Amino acid sequence: MKKWKIKNERFVFTILIITLFVIFLLYYNLVFSVVFSRNAFANEMIEIADENEKPIFNIQKVLFYSSATAIDNSMDQSLKDMSICQYSDISIYIDNTSTISELTNENTIKQLYIDDIVITTNKDIGSKILNYKNPLKFGKYELLETPENQRIDFNIINTNEENQNHDYSTPTFYTDCSNPISLGYLNKDILTNYSISQDSNTVSFNGKILKEANINIEDINYTLNFKIHIINNLNQKFVYNMQVDVNLNDNNGGIYNGYTYKGKNTSGKEYNFFKEI
Repeated sequence: MKKWKIKNERFVFTILIITLFVIFLLYYNLVFSVVFSRNAFANEMIEIADENEKPIFNIQKVLFYSSATAIDNSMDQSLKDMSICQYSDISIYIDNTSTISELTNENTIKQLYIDDIVITTNKDIGSKILNYKNPLKFGKYELLETPENQRIDFNIINTNEENQNHDYSTPTFYTDCSNPISLGYLNKDILTNYSISQDSNTVSFNGKILKEANINIEDINYTLNFKIHIINNLNQKFVYNMQVDVNLNDNNGGIYNGYTYKGKNTSGKEYNFFKEI
């Protein structure tokens, strides 16, 4: 039998070591790294669950006021060229004392903003806007502008002196959550160039105008989706994904009667702010 003789044993040994090292790396990437990643993910989920077991902030109550109006664009105010708009005022109350009864850095607010705003209606008519609205004008029509970069940043009021000097014309929220988040929804130009009929010399500047103009309520019912972000005075971050389904109709005629005013007290884990890790 012929015997093989290795001329360079050191070279062969080096190749063998390199091969074993490559096999180890492949095995580590295919097996151990997957296990480690799975364990790290599981530990992270446990940490998140522990942090959110006792929520610091939650949605306590939401109020809605909805109506409509007509904007007279005629030069002589003859009601022959009107634009019909539907608007809603929304107040969102935040509870920060369900877990911590006293005010601390953990349950007081350093920063508050809203982003990821998405508005959908059953029928794509009009021009839709969601923005901050002065709470002193709650229930009154006000022309709103689209927020810059689709984000609403609130000024945080920390002292009584700041409160006295504030006129609420810009987004305002108290650090102790004692006032609601005040928002306005506007769907303008639902119908343009509208004029009153020849046998009528009056027009309703409220939700009744929708019926007078034969606007179907189902077409303008809408859904709001947006995120409310909170940063507390410990620089911890919280977020709540808000979804608001607004039905302007009811068994008694809804907004066709002039306006609707609805309130909702909330309870349950689905209304808790999620603490980000």
